[in-house]
Amino acid sequence: MVDAIVTGAGGFLGRRLVERLERAGVDVLALDRTQGDISEERLWQDLPAARTLFHLAGRTFVPDSWTQGPSFTAANVLGTQHALNWCKRHKAKLVFASAYVYGVPERLPIHESDPVKPNNPYALSKYLAEQLCEFAVTYEQIPVVVLRLFNIYGVGQRLEFLIPTLLHQIRTKQEIQVMDLSPRRDYVFVDDVLSAFAKAMDVAEGYHCINIGSGTSYSVQEIIDILQKAAGTDLPVVSSCAVRRNEIPDVRADITRARAVLGWQPEWDLPAGIGVMMKES
Repeated sequence: MVDAIVTGAGGFLGRRLVERLERAGVDVLALDRTQGDISEERLWQDLPAARTLFHLAGRTFVPDSWTQGPSFTAANVLGTQHALNWCKRHKAKLVFASAYVYGVPERLPIHESDPVKPNNPYALSKYLAEQLCEFAVTYEQIPVVVLRLFNIYGVGQRLEFLIPTLLHQIRTKQEIQVMDLSPRRDYVFVDDVLSAFAKAMDVAEGYHCINIGSGTSYSVQEIIDILQKAAGTDLPVVSSCAVRRNEIPDVRADITRARAVLGWQPEWDLPAGIGVMMKES
């Protein structure tokens, strides 16, 4: 038996989690897409026993979810059901990487008990997976920790995401081009997210659904200002003033439960995290 299995171990978050756990002396089995499809049962049949399953594998990019819905459902919903079945067989704890599922919030900051209103297929698939998790705890006594991850950023993130895109433009363009300068998001540095996953290993039995964010929101304009200050640039900013489909004006996490249940709180603010990206990207 190993201490932990990490699915999605080849991804932006997964490979860092494997490294962090190994540095802490945890015996980890890293599972990535080259080893099989998480939506197919035969992949799970060959896995050894473990005490904790960190389930990070799945489809994640919101724009793709509008055109590739079946793939998101297969990976994020069916894949999670297979993960829960595996946990039941091996009496293991599941730590599940969920996402922002609240849609347009009714209040700020957003608490875990606030209404869940997924406004894109990706968020819907994650919420359906959460419901499978809660059902498994209630009726099959599988211990589960669901981490609702807000906007993660850090070194090595794909260019499709906002902060890496802006950083790339600052380094390679004569101007910064964006759609809309006003939307605000809660950005949480990848190292803080890894800390939350590591702490989730020690959470007591039962079902725990926990926001993982910074507790602060920044607009696109504010992020550009922070990036330009860190880079020492003053490039013109051009906005098309195009509002994205189902845009959410502001997002900010209530992280009270994370402090109480995990003993976790973020250590990195956005300027500090962006400073790391500037040095290491």
